Amino acid sequence: MNATPVGALLLCRAEPALVRPPAHLLRGRMLLAPAGSHWSVIVPEDKPWLDGGEPVEAVLGGWAHALAVGVNWPVLALWWDGERAGFTLASGFRRPVGYIWLADGTPVGEDEAMRTFAARLGLDPVVDVQALEELTLPDPESDARARLLGLTAVLTRTGLTLPVGLTPGEPADRLRSVAHEHEAETVEWSGWRDAVRAELDVVEEGPLGPWLLGRRARVLGAAQLVVGVPLTAWGVARRSGGWAATGGVLIAGGLLRLGYERLRR
Repeated sequence: MNATPVGALLLCRAEPALVRPPAHLLRGRMLLAPAGSHWSVIVPEDKPWLDGGEPVEAVLGGWAHALAVGVNWPVLALWWDGERAGFTLASGFRRPVGYIWLADGTPVGEDEAMRTFAARLGLDPVVDVQALEELTLPDPESDARARLLGLTAVLTRTGLTLPVGLTPGEPADRLRSVAHEHEAETVEWSGWRDAVRAELDVVEEGPLGPWLLGRRARVLGAAQLVVGVPLTAWGVARRSGGWAATGGVLIAGGLLRLGYERLRR
């Protein structure tokens, strides 16, 4: 087990078949499994937050944003360590939204984040929002783990059903062992050629499919390169694997769109 109860889960509101292509772009070993109706869960096998000194929330936030770029389904990153716990919700190119609790359950996020969270996931604006807002109120009987469990309980109304044992608050090694017990699929980086193929699958099946050919595709591809190149350089300079991966996804997408007609021939 880990020396500290550090752990993380990525919840994707899509079936594993749709999640698999972009998951290849994360440049790490991941375990992918179904998690209910139109949900998938990714359990990281690697623990870069231990190697590079980058906190787990930064790594997971970068991964969530990388997965959500160019697809029409949101990605929810859940993370926790010995001092705090929280989530980051990424959806397309929109600014991610997140919330944090201290280990004893003390809320330190902004209330507006929960309402934005509910709106982006299409939750009930009355019942679900009320349940989420309760997680932002002081409660001496709820620690950080209980807050995350409360959050996932709300999401069960959307069809989320986590495999038995993949519980927020468990150490990363325990989550990995449980995922293997459930025969989760291993997904890992296999080079830029496969990354481009994966990006192609994502784009063709997503809302950007009509942008693959013609002037719009070239404009979008150029824009992705303009953003992706400096973002990758920034992530590498600061040893931020999450943001470097995000930049890599943008670069791959930009190159794909600029050369798609030629690649297709």
